[in-house]
Amino acid sequence: MKTKLRVGLVLGAGAFLAVWPLGVAAIKAREPAADAPVEIGRVAWLRDLDDGLALAKEAGKPVFLLFQEVPGCAGCREFGRDVLANPQMVAAIESHFVTVFIPNNQPGKAAEVLKQFGEPAWNYQVVRFLAADGKDLIPRADKVWTVPSLAARMVLSLEKAGLPASAALQELAGRRAETAPVRQKVAFAQACFWTGEMWLGQIEGVERTEAGFFEGREVTLVEFDPHRLTLPDLVREAVARQCADRIYTTTAVDKTLAEGAVKGHRVGLLDAGYRAAPASDQKRQIQGTSAQGRALTPEQATKVNAFIRTDPERAESYLSDPRFSHARQ
Repeated sequence: MKTKLRVGLVLGAGAFLAVWPLGVAAIKAREPAADAPVEIGRVAWLRDLDDGLALAKEAGKPVFLLFQEVPGCAGCREFGRDVLANPQMVAAIESHFVTVFIPNNQPGKAAEVLKQFGEPAWNYQVVRFLAADGKDLIPRADKVWTVPSLAARMVLSLEKAGLPASAALQELAGRRAETAPVRQKVAFAQACFWTGEMWLGQIEGVERTEAGFFEGREVTLVEFDPHRLTLPDLVREAVARQCADRIYTTTAVDKTLAEGAVKGHRVGLLDAGYRAAPASDQKRQIQGTSAQGRALTPEQATKVNAFIRTDPERAESYLSDPRFSHARQ
């Protein structure tokens, strides 16, 4: 920050109630103005990225960085009114993040920040989530313009930063913290689901795989632990392993996240048209090995199948791993 002052509230004979290592200008900048542009809603914003990153480091929070057109188009104003002025969303944003607003249609320092992040000028609103070092926590995504879709990205960024998301924020994202699913599902199409189960099963955080069919294609249905592996990271791993000719998610929010994770891949929604492949096509790598015929939990079968051909010792280790010794419902 340009200026760092220690300011506080004084009680009685000069006793300090609180001390904040934050510049006075930055404190005032976060106070929501009564005449704030409709495009930026009712969130209290910092207007300087350097101040925001410094405060993020001090507070141990990520940065919620809004690039927005002001004055903006009808869609920009709608986003400010419907999303950034939603009381529950405003509370969630301000409690979990350090908030910074950068106009994308003004010269000077704002234009320099746009250039730094490769953001186009006069673009629709984009929110990026940064660590205190200024790096993206999750991949940039366009067209995240609703409360649930933005809240879902907030939850993912917090998970990536190793921070908890409140029950209120998780509810905004369409899931209740107390009943959040242990696993999420996504399907990947590839030339052969036998190899799909093997390569995708090797990814840390993937807990179950199933060979199946969807839209006339062989697919591998993956169940993964979202607390250990985010959907964008899983999608990128699947693409790197050449197991993602097409991607099928179970929700529209996940579809948006998958589209933002990789470019040039077709992403669709998985529906009731999915069907599992016959038992003879499941866990094909195990067949003909010493593990065939052993009583395995679905989690054990997934990991043993993934490694039995390439790393038998690692495959054997999953038979005694307590995380995989009992099937979870």
